[in-house]
Amino acid sequence: MNKAWKITGAIIGIILVVVLLRGCVMTSYLIPSSGMENSLFQGERILVNKWSYGLRLPLMALWNYHRWGDNPVQKEDIIVFNNPANLSEPVISRRETFISRCIGVPGDTLLIDSLFSVIPSEKNAPDQKFLYTYPREKEKQLDSLLTLLSICNNHLMGQDSVKNVRSFSRYEYYLLEQAMNGNCWIKLLNEGDSIEALRPLIVPGKGKPVRVYPWNRTLLRNTLVLHENKQAEIKNDTLYIDGKPVQHCYFTKDYYWVGANNSINLSDSRLFGFVPKDHIIGKASLIWFSKKTETGLFNGYRWKRMWKTVR
Repeated sequence: MNKAWKITGAIIGIILVVVLLRGCVMTSYLIPSSGMENSLFQGERILVNKWSYGLRLPLMALWNYHRWGDNPVQKEDIIVFNNPANLSEPVISRRETFISRCIGVPGDTLLIDSLFSVIPSEKNAPDQKFLYTYPREKEKQLDSLLTLLSICNNHLMGQDSVKNVRSFSRYEYYLLEQAMNGNCWIKLLNEGDSIEALRPLIVPGKGKPVRVYPWNRTLLRNTLVLHENKQAEIKNDTLYIDGKPVQHCYFTKDYYWVGANNSINLSDSRLFGFVPKDHIIGKASLIWFSKKTETGLFNGYRWKRMWKTVR
């Protein structure tokens, strides 16, 4: 009888240890699609470190959101999180799980196109300089605008007042364009560098203001409604929060912008918007199982990928 009780106690102890490890330390996650290739392949299983950003306490239905040992998410981390756009499940921890790479942290300014895809290349980076020309008679007006907007001369590329050429980044050009109220007389010197309609998107941070623009007001409205419990709506091209028109939004949480490695896969922020910190489960840590799609006893496994750090 004592032996039976010892065996039963051992089994219960093992089960408790497994439950605690899975709930508070590590959990396993199956890669469901090809969205994260070549970092992670479809069908692989990974371990997710729940302490990377501080432990999000389980049983959120009982005591809401709390995190022990809070640490910031770093850019380029591959993170696992609950679906931010699931309206049918009020408890965050019960929502389906996604995985993506963090490409924007609170306070970052990302350059996006009309589809909200982040432009990562060096040529399209916000600080990449391009040459612009302007009318000679606008020289003093341009100097005044640069002083007003705190835009400094580029010491590397400089300027040529004789040929009316100066260098600006895309973001600096955007600021000048806005200051001219649509009547911009600064033009690209090389039309081969013609700029697509790229816009700066600021990732919201706790307590930090975010300016409302035509291209981000719907995204901000959705974020306020879904994650800030605000009453927000757009009327006559103006964002209203709790019945008042606003030009800036304030947030009570930190948010992140995430993207898939495979741009064709839309299961990232282009689909569901910003990811709040309280939705993040942890960081993808190790690949513990990797199998190819084709069958085979030994050749169907990617042996060299097993127990490799996720990058």
